[in-house]
Amino acid sequence: MAGTAGTPGTPRVLRAMNDRAALDLLLEHGPLSRTRIGKLTGLSKPTASQLLARLEAAGLVLAGGTSEGRPGPSAQLYAVNPVAAHAAGLDVTPDRIRAAVSDITGRTVGAHELPTPGRHRTRSVTQEVTDALDGAVKAAGLTRDDVHRVVIATPGAFDPTTGRLRYASHLPGWHSPAVLDTLAAALPMPVEYENDVNLVAIAEQRLGAARGHEDFVLLWNQEGLGAALVLGGRLHRGWTGGAGEVGFLPVPGTPLVRKVTRANSGGYQELAGSQAVPRLARELGMTQIPSGPYTEAAAALVRRAAERDTGPGRQLLTTYATRLATGLASLVSVLDPELVVLSGSSLTAGGEVLRGLVQDELEELAASRPRLVLGDVTEQPVLRGALESALATTRDEVFDTSR
Repeated sequence: MAGTAGTPGTPRVLRAMNDRAALDLLLEHGPLSRTRIGKLTGLSKPTASQLLARLEAAGLVLAGGTSEGRPGPSAQLYAVNPVAAHAAGLDVTPDRIRAAVSDITGRTVGAHELPTPGRHRTRSVTQEVTDALDGAVKAAGLTRDDVHRVVIATPGAFDPTTGRLRYASHLPGWHSPAVLDTLAAALPMPVEYENDVNLVAIAEQRLGAARGHEDFVLLWNQEGLGAALVLGGRLHRGWTGGAGEVGFLPVPGTPLVRKVTRANSGGYQELAGSQAVPRLARELGMTQIPSGPYTEAAAALVRRAAERDTGPGRQLLTTYATRLATGLASLVSVLDPELVVLSGSSLTAGGEVLRGLVQDELEELAASRPRLVLGDVTEQPVLRGALESALATTRDEVFDTSR
């Protein structure tokens, strides 16, 4: 019925739209004066004053400090109230869970890392998740009830039709059909689950190399080889949540891998995954192969090779670039993205040298020629993406003043 609260075009909805626009500007620019907010939103000074008074009364903004260094009297500055809400993110791997809590502005206020060695596991998945979250919450000086929402990142994806984790047989304890219900019962806030590489793409879309891009592919190479697909500005997850599981992609240059879900690997993973880099280095006669986890060894080898122009190191880098471009050619031929973001330690370690080699090879192998860039979010990108995802929904709910 026309005139009902919440109907598009009514004063309440228009006020809410202006409120949200102002809050988004404060998040983007930091503290602003009433005059500056008015100019950026197009609102008159009286309307901007009413808006700020309304947001201050709702506990969403704080008045604090004044602008200095300009002619005339100092102006009162306003900022988003950081404690208006908090959100949390968790990054789950077979070996550890990283947890972090952020205030509504996006500033991390507490973090915790919980080792989860598979051979010595004595806790359930629920206990591990709650322990990790509680560690971050405690570090932030908060309680569980202070967290508005949490997003949990895992390898693979939870099938929306069955609720079972798929494409991640190496993650112990997470394949029980009751795991999601058990976690929901243990945690007082809404919980969302997302593929780890998808969350790296969210981090790059909001904070990094993919800002302003509606269609892009993110190729990730670290513990595993995977991709995230953003089409029309939205993540494409696929029917079972498995879109982007390109490690299973059959590619030339490696034998076909059958029963890939049981092997938890496939052709592209075997050809160009992180574990293939030390193996390739040995085949090329390189003797100084770093010890330790294969992800660290791969990154070290790629970094060292990118710093040299000749010898086996250069051959390692050019062969690795060809292998990476082989799988990417299939992706870009089907999707025709505007941009490809290279992320994960086994890619970013090669810097612009590796990026340029992959770009050149891809232009030879695919008709579509997207621009390749290195990811900008290199500090715990999965966890950062989980926080950004949790914050986006939290802000939509907390900043909605139309209710």
